Amino acid sequence: MKLLHVVPIGDFPGEMLDNLAPILADTFRTPCEILPCAMSPAFAFHGERRQYHSSEILYRMQDWVRPDTWRMLGVTAVDLYIPILTFVFGEAQMGGPCAIVSAHRLRQEFYGLEQDSALLHDRLAKECIHELGHTLDLSHCGDYRCAMAASHAVEWIDLKEGTLCPDCEARVFDSAM
Repeated sequence: MKLLHVVPIGDFPGEMLDNLAPILADTFRTPCEILPCAMSPAFAFHGERRQYHSSEILYRMQDWVRPDTWRMLGVTAVDLYIPILTFVFGEAQMGGPCAIVSAHRLRQEFYGLEQDSALLHDRLAKECIHELGHTLDLSHCGDYRCAMAASHAVEWIDLKEGTLCPDCEARVFDSAM
């Protein structure tokens, strides 16, 4: 059976990954395994921006894909960007095996607010589902409640539900049968 592999990128709290794994396994109806060793993101750091280029990390993640990998999800605490945007919450290979999500800008503290672990866990799960959806060829959904709705700010993430809408879910699971 193929597995959803979750790999920490840099120093990432194990308990957050432990909480995330069953949510992803349930959403995508596939076993989820957290890989025991982290990938260092140092090679993707760009000093002029003080951020990490997410596309470079995605490219390197392909080396971690194993024969039993269904999808590979990188989860990190570092700030990600792509050259045409100031930042990204995550990035995925559309229809490919790899996706990455950053918790950096999902934290309330980033915005000068008090820490809220429950809100961080909720946002992280939604964005992981979103990016994994892209690996399954799902584009952005017009239903603002769907995890596949576009999110350009955390407020938009907060409006979403942590599930796929019926249409997106059908596209994933009907095509798999």
